[in-house]
Amino acid sequence: MNAVDYRGRTTLITGASSGLGAEFARQLAARGSDLVLVARREDRLKALAAQLSAAHGVSVEPLAMDLAVDGCGELLAAEVERRGITVSSVINNAGFGTYGLFHEEDPQRVRQEVALDVTAVVDISRAFIGPLRSRGEGVLVNLASAAAYQPVPNMAVYGATKAFVLSFTEALWQESRGTGLRVMALSPGATKTEFFDVVGTENATGGTRMQTSEEVVRTALKALDRRNPPPSVVSGAMNRIMALSGRFASRRTVVRIVGRMTSPRTPARARAAA
Repeated sequence: MNAVDYRGRTTLITGASSGLGAEFARQLAARGSDLVLVARREDRLKALAAQLSAAHGVSVEPLAMDLAVDGCGELLAAEVERRGITVSSVINNAGFGTYGLFHEEDPQRVRQEVALDVTAVVDISRAFIGPLRSRGEGVLVNLASAAAYQPVPNMAVYGATKAFVLSFTEALWQESRGTGLRVMALSPGATKTEFFDVVGTENATGGTRMQTSEEVVRTALKALDRRNPPPSVVSGAMNRIMALSGRFASRRTVVRIVGRMTSPRTPARARAAA
């Protein structure tokens, strides 16, 4: 395989109103891809669509939709078809995290977290992967996280959802080999986005250095351009080291270390040292 040619093709990006989704839109538009931008905040989608269309001469369709609903993949595919758009690539970026002790979490908020971080990823992947495979082109990227590589106390549900996305996507990578479709799980660490505004605290960073959205997306697109793209990639050297380190320690040790890193009772300097 050679580098992906996005020119004259259409990439659908969820969670595109800000953060990594918006940055994927910017970098892919610069590479000539038409776009379908999906999120709930229509005003932001329209503003970004106008900006990218003017800057790069590509077609950009804003599509406001809540993806935390049953059958979101089928609904999204039907709406894209109704607009006469053929999707060549999908970036499943939409998601959010919650922070705190699990027994104190709001049950409805937890259900929404699982619906968006897991169910929507499966629904959308299922709705689009068949046509993507049959055309033998494009990419399917699902956003996992560095949190996928170990249990995360104080973010128990979020870490578990991302472990699911990692396992699910790597399985699709194997199933799709030889079809021409490049499937990959992207695992960022702490990133300078609105994610931590939604979470409500930067204790969730574990004291690690935050990457920029530009760095994370460049890592993803560079990996996809390889002759033999990997099933998953972790963005950031320190995040890759931490993801690998869990293989060389007991589960008890790993959970305790991560628990100290994410605990609100641990001073920031000690979290970084943990």
